[in-house]
Amino acid sequence: MEISIIKGTGRYVPPRCVTNHDLTRWMDTSDEWIVQRTGIEQRYWVPEEGGVGVSDLGLEASKIALERAGWRAQDLDLIIFATLSPDLFFPGSGCLLADKLGLTTTPALDIRQQCTGFLYGMATADAYIRSGMAKRVLLVGAEVHSTGLDVSTRGRDVAVIFGDGAAAVCLELTESDAQEGVLASCLHADGSLAESLMTYAPASRDNPRISEKMLQEGKHYPVMDGRNIFKHAVRRLPEVAGEALEKAGLPLSAVDLFIPHQANMRINQGFAKALDLPEEKVYHNIQRYGNTTAASIPLAFDEAIEKGVIGPGSTVMFLGLGAGVTWGAVLYRFPA
Repeated sequence: MEISIIKGTGRYVPPRCVTNHDLTRWMDTSDEWIVQRTGIEQRYWVPEEGGVGVSDLGLEASKIALERAGWRAQDLDLIIFATLSPDLFFPGSGCLLADKLGLTTTPALDIRQQCTGFLYGMATADAYIRSGMAKRVLLVGAEVHSTGLDVSTRGRDVAVIFGDGAAAVCLELTESDAQEGVLASCLHADGSLAESLMTYAPASRDNPRISEKMLQEGKHYPVMDGRNIFKHAVRRLPEVAGEALEKAGLPLSAVDLFIPHQANMRINQGFAKALDLPEEKVYHNIQRYGNTTAASIPLAFDEAIEKGVIGPGSTVMFLGLGAGVTWGAVLYRFPA
């Protein structure tokens, strides 16, 4: 049986650490206010002078993942790049990453599923591999949020949440009759909730795509109905976890570690409470990195591997909900 196995992982965050106390220089907030509402204590942002895009962060994470997989960039059959903050309006950051890896013909696919980018990317990579269209896939999730945030009191509800970073995984075709690799993936979307979390401009439905009036109104900054997103997340995440387990034919107890998207500590705690999970079965690192959107799940995954929390034979569930709204879950078991 042809299955998808993760051969290597890597992560990278820029060196500039921004604490909650640092944010008080730009907005009316406090460490207590941020921690109480989000669980976040610090995050990493690219240098203030700019010049660093998501393909740069993705390159660093990819080099680590490729080295751990024992691959050269030239071995890749496909690059999947998940981001909501591309280097350029177009072309996609996957093409820019391919160029930085020295590739000239390798296909590159950008996906825009925001917080569920890694989940959609895993399902897509697995489908390419199982269909025979690719044998080795590099999946990257990377974000540079800091250059697109309203870092003022007006934008504090959103600005305090997000961090910059990247993570990558190398997936490979393997022949195995064991129940391992990508066991199940379940993906969903509900566009009726799109305005609960979005950035309005620049947008093609307006002429011009961005104007002085839009800039004055802050239409180019992300907005979020946090209450609505929280309500749907704590309902949808337990549902999709059960759906993935049913699809794989596994009980809840078979999962060694749940790695949710790191959007808000309270959401993750609500998910754990709904499934009556012990604290040690749900991985958190939002307190150190903030919400890195498409990078958050693979970044946490790589960190959990490095810490020895998971390893050979472990079963992991990735899950999340985000803008779209989109939500989903992927079950993965390491080869023993």
